[in-house]
Amino acid sequence: MTEKNAEEQHPSAGEQVERIVEAARSLGVEVDQADATQWLTAMAGAQAAPGDLAVDARAGIFGHRVTLLDFDPQVLERYRRLASIVEIPDRPGVETAISLSGSAAQSKVQLFPGDADFFERVNIQAATRQEACRILADLLRDKALSCLRGENYELVEVKWGTFLQRVIRDGKELKVGAPISWSAEEVERGYFDLFTPAGEPLTIHWDDGCQEPGWCKLDWVIAEPAERRVVHASNMLDVTWETPTGEIVPLDGFLDPYFQEVYLDAQSIPLFTKLVRHLSPNALQEYIGQLQHEVAKYSRRDPKNYGKVAKRLYNIFRLTGRWPEAAFIRELFDEPAALLYQVGSLLDTVDEAMTSGQTLDRDTVIDQVDDLIRTVVRVAEGPEEEQIVDALLSLRDDLTGRRVLGERREDLLRASYQKVSDLVNDYFRARLSLLPEIMAYLEALPD
Repeated sequence: MTEKNAEEQHPSAGEQVERIVEAARSLGVEVDQADATQWLTAMAGAQAAPGDLAVDARAGIFGHRVTLLDFDPQVLERYRRLASIVEIPDRPGVETAISLSGSAAQSKVQLFPGDADFFERVNIQAATRQEACRILADLLRDKALSCLRGENYELVEVKWGTFLQRVIRDGKELKVGAPISWSAEEVERGYFDLFTPAGEPLTIHWDDGCQEPGWCKLDWVIAEPAERRVVHASNMLDVTWETPTGEIVPLDGFLDPYFQEVYLDAQSIPLFTKLVRHLSPNALQEYIGQLQHEVAKYSRRDPKNYGKVAKRLYNIFRLTGRWPEAAFIRELFDEPAALLYQVGSLLDTVDEAMTSGQTLDRDTVIDQVDDLIRTVVRVAEGPEEEQIVDALLSLRDDLTGRRVLGERREDLLRASYQKVSDLVNDYFRARLSLLPEIMAYLEALPD
């Protein structure tokens, strides 16, 4: 291949950015050319570096080399403070590694994250699987009870266990294999009541989760008075059983990959290394396949969610070398209209905060609603703006005691969330369609 042909097939970062800028300008999307060029150059360097694990010794963090390029260590103090509430601590026979995931792990890109998503690897050394599940049951309940509520935080929900028969809960039928959700009060009590499809009463006890733990997750709502905001913080657990012979067995049947996590403590590298050795050699391809399936679902089936489409496409493109497309999507998350994605997430968080007890700072929740109102006024236009703002003002009145919404609050929140979702869909759908390569990729995905 001649040098000229090579240049044509592998355009420089500057040439790639020019294409991005040209496409973005057609719909008024601003592109920071210097930042985009720097990112493309860094991505090329990351691909050329040996191995895919990178360590930031100064910050004490590690993760996939590509993932760390999108993380801003300046936010570490805040996330480590939140992690102190949500993380499962080590204990004899239990090793853990806490990380950020989702938009929280992309703080240089996702300027308006709605939630604080954590992901924690929990490795339990035990003689039998049954014993490992018993230890996990104690770990989860001890954690939930120790952080049930405190200064400016409250536990909202725990996912623990799997239904082994069809049940009726709150008037809805849940299938075999559905995860069991526990409210804070139910975790405290250790059981809850429901019905079989035949109408017979049934009691689910905490220890029942030991039979099939399924996927485990804990959710809190946390107020941050200094920042005048509330946040939904979750910790998704990937639990493994280490047998006496050193075999690693995922208790939910699947060992999660690590392509979207930023680990917050470099001292957990030995555990991380021990676990990822057991990943499938095709882990990256399987992860990309999972994301592709989700992209097809969110872009083709109702209700559509092009905000999630954009986020998953970005992760696909940055891991598969389609960097111009990834760089273009990066710019979309920097636009003011992308704030609406955050508004949707925070509507749920505000609802959780309003239904919680008295441990959350009420003024912080009101400040959060005020900020949402300012955001909608700045970004939205027309009747949608007026309707969303009116709903938020009603929520504010409910918080201050000026008006009691009662059962109307849920309907108001649902309608507001739908309007925000429609605006987010319109925004991302219109802009993703600007780049022919992105549209061709979407059309080629199997259902």
